Amino acid sequence: MKDTPSAADISILRRLAAEVAEIAELPVHQRKRELWTKNNDLTPVRPMVSIDQICWNEFHDPDLHCQCTDGLCRGFEWYFRETLYRWKHFPADMVVGRGVGVWKAVNYPFNLGLTFVQDIAVSDPTNGVVGHLYHNLFETEADIEKIQIPDITYDEATTMQNHEKVSKVLAGIMDVGLVGVDPGYLAPWDLIAQSMGVQTALFAMVDRPDYIHKILTRITKAYHYMLDQVEEMNLLGGPQSMVHCAGAYTNDLPKPGYDPAKPRLKDQWTCGMAQMLSTVSPAMFKEFEVDYVAPLGARFGLYYYGCCDPLDGKIDEVRQIPNVRKISMSTWVDQENGARQLKGDFVFSRKPNPAFLAFDRFDEKLVRDDLVATREICRAHGCPLEFILKDISTVRREPQRLSRWAHIAMEVAEQ
Repeated sequence: MKDTPSAADISILRRLAAEVAEIAELPVHQRKRELWTKNNDLTPVRPMVSIDQICWNEFHDPDLHCQCTDGLCRGFEWYFRETLYRWKHFPADMVVGRGVGVWKAVNYPFNLGLTFVQDIAVSDPTNGVVGHLYHNLFETEADIEKIQIPDITYDEATTMQNHEKVSKVLAGIMDVGLVGVDPGYLAPWDLIAQSMGVQTALFAMVDRPDYIHKILTRITKAYHYMLDQVEEMNLLGGPQSMVHCAGAYTNDLPKPGYDPAKPRLKDQWTCGMAQMLSTVSPAMFKEFEVDYVAPLGARFGLYYYGCCDPLDGKIDEVRQIPNVRKISMSTWVDQENGARQLKGDFVFSRKPNPAFLAFDRFDEKLVRDDLVATREICRAHGCPLEFILKDISTVRREPQRLSRWAHIAMEVAEQ
C-alpha cells in the first residue's frame, strides 16, 4: 500500500488508540450523552460543562508530544493524545467516542475565494492567537466579484486510500468511519470583517448600506449554492457530537426519514454569529444579519446562534431565525436580562470569562462566584444552562488552572 506507516508509527497509534477505546467503554459516557440530550431538548437535569479552544502551546507535558512521522498518523496521534490529556486533567462533561473518522477529502472553500490582506501583531510567537489589522478589499462595485460562488470538489480516491490506511493501523481496536463535510458555520460578518476591517465595515453600513447589502447578498448566495452541492453530492456527515464547542446530542435530530447513507441538512446543527455587530441597534442587526441568515437557518435542523457578541438586547431578533435552540450568552451580557427573555425556550449557552485564567493569581473564589451567579439566574428563570469555557488564549503557563476551573465548574453544576 502506498505510504505505509512505519512500524514505530503503527505501534504508537495502536497503543494510544487502545487507551482511548478503553476509556470510551466506561458507562459514564452514556450518562453524559443522556445529560447533554436532555439539556439540548430543553428538559435539563443540571447545567453542562465543556472546555475548548485551549492554548496548547503553554502545555509542555511529554504526554502531548507527538512522535509519528507520517502526516496522517500524526493527526490521529494528536487527537488521541489530546483526548487522553483532557480526560485525565479536565474532563468536565466530555464524551469519548468509541471510534474515529477519516475526513472526506472535500474542497469546501469557506473563504469564498477571498485572499485577506492584513497586518499581524504577535505578543507570543508560540500562540496562534494574534492581533489582526485587515485591509479593505471592497472599494468598487467590481470588487464584489472577488466573492466567488465556488464549485465543491471531492477526491474520493484519496479519501478511500486514507480510510484504508487508518483502518489497517487500528484494526481490532476501534472502528474507523468516514466524516463528511460539516458546513454548519454560517457567519457572513466574519468574512466581511476580514475583508474590510471592522471599522470600515461599520461605517459602510451607515454611509453605503446598499453596497453592504450587495456584499451580503453575494455571500449568502454562495453559501446556499455550496449547501446545495454538499447535499446533492452526498458529502454531509452523520449526527454531530459537538456544535460550536458544546455537546450536540439531541432527540430532535436527525429528522424523520433520515437515511444514514444520505444525510440531509435538516438532520444537522448549524451555527452562526455576527460578532462585529455588537454595537449596532436591534433594527440594524435585523436588517443586516437576521434577514440574511434566517433562510440559511431554515435549511438546518437546529441552530446555535452567537459567540462573543452580547445578545441580551437582541433576543427578539434572534427569535426570528428559524430552528434556534442554543443562544450564546457571552461574558459581556446582562445575564438577568438575557435569562428573563430566554426562559425555557432556548439553552442559555454561557461563556464564562477566560480572562479569569489569565490573571497573575488564579482566583478560585472569583471563578466559583461567577458560575454560581449564572446558575442561580438560570434557575430563577427556568433556563437550560451550559457553561462553555472557550477562547482560552493563556493560562499563564499553568495548565493546572484549567483542571481547577473544571473541578469548580462541575461542583457548581452538580449542586
